[in-house]
Amino acid sequence: MAEVQRPCARQECDKLASSLQCPTCLKLGKDYYFCDQECFKKAWPTHKLIHKQLQSTIPHDPFPTFSYTGSLRPVYPLSPRRTLPDSIPRPDYAVDGIPHSEQRLFRTTNIHINSAEEIAAIREACKLGRKVLDIAAAALKPGVTSDSIDAIVHETCISIGAYPSPLNYYHFPKSVCISVNEIICHGIPDQRKFVDGDIVNIDVSIYYKGFHADLNETYYVGDSALADADSVRLVETTRESLDKAIEIVKPGMPFRNIGDVIEKYATANGCSVIRTYCGHGTNKLFHCAPNIPHYAKNKTPGVAKPGMTFTIEPMLALGSWKDKTWPDDWTSATVDGKRSAQFEHMLLVTETGVEVLTARTAQSPGGPVPRIS
Repeated sequence: MAEVQRPCARQECDKLASSLQCPTCLKLGKDYYFCDQECFKKAWPTHKLIHKQLQSTIPHDPFPTFSYTGSLRPVYPLSPRRTLPDSIPRPDYAVDGIPHSEQRLFRTTNIHINSAEEIAAIREACKLGRKVLDIAAAALKPGVTSDSIDAIVHETCISIGAYPSPLNYYHFPKSVCISVNEIICHGIPDQRKFVDGDIVNIDVSIYYKGFHADLNETYYVGDSALADADSVRLVETTRESLDKAIEIVKPGMPFRNIGDVIEKYATANGCSVIRTYCGHGTNKLFHCAPNIPHYAKNKTPGVAKPGMTFTIEPMLALGSWKDKTWPDDWTSATVDGKRSAQFEHMLLVTETGVEVLTARTAQSPGGPVPRIS
């Protein structure tokens, strides 16, 4: 077979290239040949710019020197920021990324009591939030990317006239948080494909007619996840700890009691409770008072009163409760790389108890599965 003849990749050179290739380009799946080492050195000041161009289009880990705690890696580049029609009402942070209305109330302990009209609007937003989550969860399967789920959430929000609350909230780049395996929360959707055996949390929040809805669930991907006893124990314990916490919500309940219930149940099932993140008030504001810690013996002030709306969203782990944030300043992973799960409902305190505003329907994907003995 005749030897392939090709020109040297340095534009100023008129020689034929030898078998010398740029090693960085080779790793990136591209072929650039040079006539000799000296020519390669001369070309380097301009040739190295090609690497940045290639890395912007080829799937890669954007933080190759970061000490990850587990096996999960981000797969960049991220897709471009998604847009919405001008007709969809936006929260105050949609343009500059700063929730000014929240910041004006920073550190306040005053908890908003919603009027009957506000409660009706929040109910409507929460029902739509459930619809968005269920549509997203139905698309979850091996081979699908988290970015494609983000696109589904975004387009579904547009179809119902809602704004995806995470988008540009403190500059978060996507329309939904998707957290896989050892990721506790705030995972940024990217090009990684889900694999059989993953557990995946989809955290949907929408802004509709001036009010936010917030909910999430953790799902099993494929038969391997359902066959893993530790993953099932973790996910079902997290689901059940939320249910048990909701059972005690009623007027007069101290908010600090919620963490006592969750941690007692988590510990009994061999799980730890993440302490860095908590539940929160949600209404016209995405996050506001009260804070709802999920761990025991917390000192959070306040008691539940009729008309209050807030989330309970326990995050449990198979190992340590401590976390480590990726260099993207959002993705929170367990410090030991062991798996984490989360469930979240948005609640309304009624005169006699509690209403789960984001309750599952008979058609909702996922749901409880039996423990593996």
